Amino acid sequence: MDREDQRALEEAIERITDMAESFGLRPFPMRYEICPAEVVYAVGAYGMPTRFAHWSFGKAFERMKVQYDTGLSKIYELVVNSDPCYAFLLDTNTLLQNKMIVAHVLAHSDFFRNNAQFSTTPRDMVERMAVYAERIRRYELRHGEETVESFLDDALVISEHTVPPSPVEPTRLSRGSGSGTGRKEETSRPEWAGEDVVGYILEHSPALDDWQRDILAMLREEMRYFWPQLQTKIMNEGWATYWHLRIMREMDLSPDEAVEFAKMHSQVIQPAGHTINPYRLGLAIFEAQGEDPERVFEIRETETDVSFLRNYLTEDLVEHEDLFVWKPVHGELKVSDKDWKRVRDTLVSERVHGGLPTLVVDGESAGGELVLRHRYEGVPLDLKHLKKALGHVRRLWGRDVHLDTVVDERSVRFTAAPDGVRSRPLD
Repeated sequence: MDREDQRALEEAIERITDMAESFGLRPFPMRYEICPAEVVYAVGAYGMPTRFAHWSFGKAFERMKVQYDTGLSKIYELVVNSDPCYAFLLDTNTLLQNKMIVAHVLAHSDFFRNNAQFSTTPRDMVERMAVYAERIRRYELRHGEETVESFLDDALVISEHTVPPSPVEPTRLSRGSGSGTGRKEETSRPEWAGEDVVGYILEHSPALDDWQRDILAMLREEMRYFWPQLQTKIMNEGWATYWHLRIMREMDLSPDEAVEFAKMHSQVIQPAGHTINPYRLGLAIFEAQGEDPERVFEIRETETDVSFLRNYLTEDLVEHEDLFVWKPVHGELKVSDKDWKRVRDTLVSERVHGGLPTLVVDGESAGGELVLRHRYEGVPLDLKHLKKALGHVRRLWGRDVHLDTVVDERSVRFTAAPDGVRSRPLD
């Protein structure tokens, strides 16, 4: 963007912010950064502008950059759940693209601030992750980069298997109130205790040194920060799309700008084939609520993707969006069911636990071996990934690790031992 466009964007940001607030949105104070593609994709790969270095993040960055360089995909913006809220805009965006993106990220910021799942996430996580990164760098100097990286390889494999932060009860939230001041401990949600695999290893592993426990605790807090985003992907993107559409319609666009915006918006919500486009589906559900602002704001405040789909994905929406259940048949994807309730229930089941498999700690054997259980809900584990991951978990535990799951409708136990991973039926 040249200087003239930057000045025009600054004026547009002020107007779009005023318009968003007039509609009832209450975002955090915003900080906009216009950045080259390398910066935007680095933030996308690391999940945060200040996160520690690891080869897996670099791999993700290279994959994103190749897709950008070859024209296969393009990220126009990234927004961070923080107070103030940081939005990173691509410097190759047109002025009109950036106007739409500003409206979009303002709605994301409103969602971060007011959805119950985010109510206890730390809003200073940018600064916290910078501190975490510095601590990890110090451990690298003390113990060696290869030693620390090897431990990170083990810890990142299991990092997703912790519990989401306990949200403030929705009735305690008021529009625009921001995050809660108190933070509940995990003990207030005992039904989740067994699912905190990372927390259990952190507290009970006989193999970890103090520095390793410190790193594992940092990774656990980072994952708990990201958890609400996994739980509300469809809602969050639908909410941002719902409001960028309404705000841009109120802008005095020229005929050429109106055509350009229509093209951009259609690209955002185009069907995604055999997968769900969260922008499209979320927008459709919010628009189906009619012109009742109280209703859409209440949904935004209290729901997750699971309840959002279960409560508001109707027969009319399933038919209008041409949603269906598919399965692979002889190497091809075939429609297997179009009954709207089964389509809805399938989508709901895919969003349970953020779309991740649920592992629980079943305890320890007499010999101190860790016993985990996959809470099977019809979707089998990826056995190739499972066998590799169990080896990492064994190194974290220091003794054999068992995982019980279901394979081909039969209960099976996988065991990670010094000589590799083996399996045996439990039936």
